[in-house]
Amino acid sequence: MDGVDVAGRVDGRTARAERTRAAIVEAHLALISEGDLRPTGERIAERAGISLRTLWTNFKDMETLFEASGAEVLRQQDAAYRPISPGLPLAKRVDAYCRQRARLLQLIAPSAKAAQMREPVSEQLHRNRLKHIERVRDEVEELFAVELADAGQGREQLLNALVVASTWQAWSMLRYGLGLGVDQSRAVMARTVGALLAEVAPD
Repeated sequence: MDGVDVAGRVDGRTARAERTRAAIVEAHLALISEGDLRPTGERIAERAGISLRTLWTNFKDMETLFEASGAEVLRQQDAAYRPISPGLPLAKRVDAYCRQRARLLQLIAPSAKAAQMREPVSEQLHRNRLKHIERVRDEVEELFAVELADAGQGREQLLNALVVASTWQAWSMLRYGLGLGVDQSRAVMARTVGALLAEVAPD
């Protein structure tokens, strides 16, 4: 029984620690979504209802918190993602792809804005961004495999162009550089992606 009691206490502590870490990440992302793009440890701890010491006991520094928060944003994207059939006609694939990209980019907009501010001095935020780019690249390669194969030696260049048109930097330019609405921005993305793929699509 003693062994069972000890195991129970350990499991309980582990569960509490996981809940605390989840609450910290939730507080961090909530503050960012409300416009506090550089929340301090003090503000995060207050929002999570814990002490500052507890925050830094669970996360040794902001970089480890950025890693956990980045993983949560990816999880939210995964939950919102809906597969698109590569067997659809090209026009329907482009439309469905750009509609989904617009939705997912709007989902990550607050955290992407916050990361943009701190990424020059944060290796972890840079790694987080590379993960998002890699996911887009994987989706493009799967969804437009036929067209990419038809591009021959220009495959890599076409792939890179499609990825650039689909990621946060381009979306940020449309939404906040040019001041376009979501539907207008999505239409520009669809026009760009469609034009790139039309170059190699059969007549």
